[in-house]
Amino acid sequence: MPNAKLILDRKGSDVATIDQAATVLDAAKLMNDHRIGAVVVTHGDRVVGIFTERDVLNRIVAAGKKPESTAVGDVMTSPMACCRRDTRLAECKAVMTGKRIRHLPVVEDGKLYGMISSGDILASESDDRQATIEYLQEYLYGQR
Repeated sequence: MPNAKLILDRKGSDVATIDQAATVLDAAKLMNDHRIGAVVVTHGDRVVGIFTERDVLNRIVAAGKKPESTAVGDVMTSPMACCRRDTRLAECKAVMTGKRIRHLPVVEDGKLYGMISSGDILASESDDRQATIEYLQEYLYGQR
């Protein structure tokens, strides 16, 4: 069964993080610079939440708050959904669908190992389907 570790092995474990005391403006710049939709929020070495594009829209813009003076820790999503490296992708997908989220940090014993996105899961499923198609073509029609 494919799991979160499979995706992290393919894409790497780099995750953009930001301290909970940083401003929303800092977080938005970080997400923009890295062309990502979410950052993991930390306090020291601990993972304390996640801050996403949706949080910017709903908790800053729609609420009329100032991004340059609002701390990420005040508007982050916490507690956040997360998974372990051995969590099956089907389970990750179910959590993402059920909670209507696109990013799932991979955390074990308080340590951040990476982040998987709904796009990562879709790409993995697509790769699996393509491999199955190729296998079946070889089985039916022989080596080309």
